[in-house]
Amino acid sequence: MGLLEYQRIIRIKQAYTVKYRLVQGESAMLMKFYMTPGSCSTGIHILLEELGLVFEAYLVNLLAGDQYKPDYLAINPRATIPTLVREDGIPLCDFISIAWWLGRTHPKSGLMPATINDEARALEMMNHVIHGVHGQGFARIFTSEKFTLDDGDQQAVQAQGREMACKDFAIINNKLSEHLFVLDQFSIADCALFYVEFWADRIDIPLPENCAAHYRKMLKRPIVRQVLQEEGYASALRG
Repeated sequence: MGLLEYQRIIRIKQAYTVKYRLVQGESAMLMKFYMTPGSCSTGIHILLEELGLVFEAYLVNLLAGDQYKPDYLAINPRATIPTLVREDGIPLCDFISIAWWLGRTHPKSGLMPATINDEARALEMMNHVIHGVHGQGFARIFTSEKFTLDDGDQQAVQAQGREMACKDFAIINNKLSEHLFVLDQFSIADCALFYVEFWADRIDIPLPENCAAHYRKMLKRPIVRQVLQEEGYASALRG
């Protein structure tokens, strides 16, 4: 699926939200989701769809520099994705705050752990994924130029990133529950872990046994399959 096809899907979602506005009244404001296909925002996209929420989706083309445009910076001055603008107009501008807010505002969904101890474990895992696996490992792989001033060092930086990601996956591997979720059942933390597993799969970083099983289990979820197809990654569902 190419960019134009994905934009068509976004327009379809927005057309659906227009119907929602007509039912709820013109005063109803919908959530606005700013995302990039195949990025960390994929995890939030999965959560939104798991909850069956109606939202407006906006594509942020990172390679084209959309995140640095004035209109986007007015919403998210950090120039990052994902961003979710709540119905009250307040933007949430990082994965953990968005996932936590979605889970806490929809307690019957089961996406937020039921006990404070499990909630702490979920937050710990999301922090490990986002600030470790993503922020240290994959950041060096995908944006090696930010870690060195010498173009000749970029391959070494990327190799270091792969090593760091592998070490973090090994730590996470030992933390997965016997049910192969982060906790005893599917939660917000699994969507964070999934997106880095997805990246590992795309660039041939081997996942340890439990992480690989978690990734395969996530790929069987209907909503995960739907989101990957919508974002143009149906190939990840084959094999």
